[in-house]
Amino acid sequence: MNDRLDINELNQHHKIAVGISSCLLGEQVRYDGGHKRHSYIVQTLGEYFEFQGFCPELDIGLGVPRKPIRLKRNRDNTIRCVAIEDDTRDFSEDLRDCADRQKPWQQRLCGYILKKDSPSCGMERVRIWDDEMSSRDGVGIYAQRLMDNLPCLPIEEEGRLGDAILRENFIQRVFALHRWRAFAAAGFSVAGLAEFHARHKLILMSHDQVFYQKLGQLVAATTKSNLTDTVHLYLNAFMAALKIQATRENHVNVLQHVQGYLKQQLDADEKQELIATIEKYRTSQLPIIVPITLLNHYFRKFPNEYITNSWYMNPYPAELSLQNDI
Repeated sequence: MNDRLDINELNQHHKIAVGISSCLLGEQVRYDGGHKRHSYIVQTLGEYFEFQGFCPELDIGLGVPRKPIRLKRNRDNTIRCVAIEDDTRDFSEDLRDCADRQKPWQQRLCGYILKKDSPSCGMERVRIWDDEMSSRDGVGIYAQRLMDNLPCLPIEEEGRLGDAILRENFIQRVFALHRWRAFAAAGFSVAGLAEFHARHKLILMSHDQVFYQKLGQLVAATTKSNLTDTVHLYLNAFMAALKIQATRENHVNVLQHVQGYLKQQLDADEKQELIATIEKYRTSQLPIIVPITLLNHYFRKFPNEYITNSWYMNPYPAELSLQNDI
């Protein structure tokens, strides 16, 4: 990439476009005329994300207030979204068509936050009813179509953002896709793809070694003649890799790898301090922010271009404090 923006520069001028269920922003669009405003999303993530609220139930003509809807499993095992008081009123196709109509603006997003438990927007464990009982193994009709239409888009629901690991994973993917969009806007090139990959290598190593190797081979084989096809394949594999949760073991391997770039610069005491800090992270005595901070401290004293340019060391704004709890 020609524009070597760091994470602060990326966010100083541009908020990141993220779709969201309107009720989470405080809009009174729920069936009972209420909302589900989420303060962390609005106040904290709102500093960095430009939210684009949308309610599919309103879009298909259901008013406020309205009779609630639910997922129903038919005897042929198909899942439909129907009115609770009259299950002959089926909104399934309307919700799918709604999702399809939104695809043009959704394609410009870098993430999407959905409302949990919703028969339209829930991404997992939505209650499904049949003639005898209910089970929590459903997916909202609109949410399923959204995920099918845009498999590379980071999608999460607000309930799962309470989990530190899931929260960090989602936000990391949003920022990664934002950087890809910046790369695409500047114009794809063979050299640009190689640089994008180089700056994300350590992140990929922390998520999945197989994808890391696959993406490296893909970049190495890129030429001007196959660039168009390659960037499509790369993005699909890149986002799939980041969706895999990074493990503590993989992080330790990456931290030790980064430590190797300081072997000639640190004295014996500094080396021992760094080794001990990484070991305490490995045994869950410290969060990952501690070894990352120590490494960043040493690289300010002993700069290394590769490490400085690696997004692993600063994948998103430090103010989000995402690494404090993992």
